[in-house]
Amino acid sequence: MTYRPVTDVAIMARPKHKYYGAFPAGSLERMRLPLGALIDDPILFVCSGRVRDYPYGGLGPADRLVDINRKLRPDHVMDVRHQLPSFHRPGEPGWRAMIVDTPYSKEEAENYGTAGQYPEPEPLLRLCLEHTRPGGRVGFLHWQWPRPPREVHGCRIKEVFVMPVTTGRGSRARNYVVFEKVMPVTWRGAKR
Repeated sequence: MTYRPVTDVAIMARPKHKYYGAFPAGSLERMRLPLGALIDDPILFVCSGRVRDYPYGGLGPADRLVDINRKLRPDHVMDVRHQLPSFHRPGEPGWRAMIVDTPYSKEEAENYGTAGQYPEPEPLLRLCLEHTRPGGRVGFLHWQWPRPPREVHGCRIKEVFVMPVTTGRGSRARNYVVFEKVMPVTWRGAKR
């Protein structure tokens, strides 16, 4: 049987606050679902912007935010092209889920004052998957549909969900693609 990801289309309302690049109204809850993360499960928001000001549900109490701009009050201030915060819970080897919402191009990054620090989608996706536990998922919102690495830390990577996101006629659509870090399967007596 050939594998195909689950697909959907999200036609959302325009953002309800003035921050350039804000999540469309109602989108966070919808993006959280295919990650398999409940509202109390910690998610890392990469390039989080002003997600704390999002006026609808979807941001959980254990979620953590990382952004390069300290004025936005993220939990972690860092350049995500080179590093991500580690997950610190005993017995858990990495983040269960992440939502990545970078600027969509170098030109778009100028709107945030970060044009010189634009994170290219494919290297950033790899870095996110390296910080995700086996069985974890990364949701990536971008104009570009990034090509995932074949494997990370011995785990196969597969796309499990694809959803174009738009705010209606005359607006640009983005792709929300969820990648899963599939745990390796070993059979009794099988050679690795």
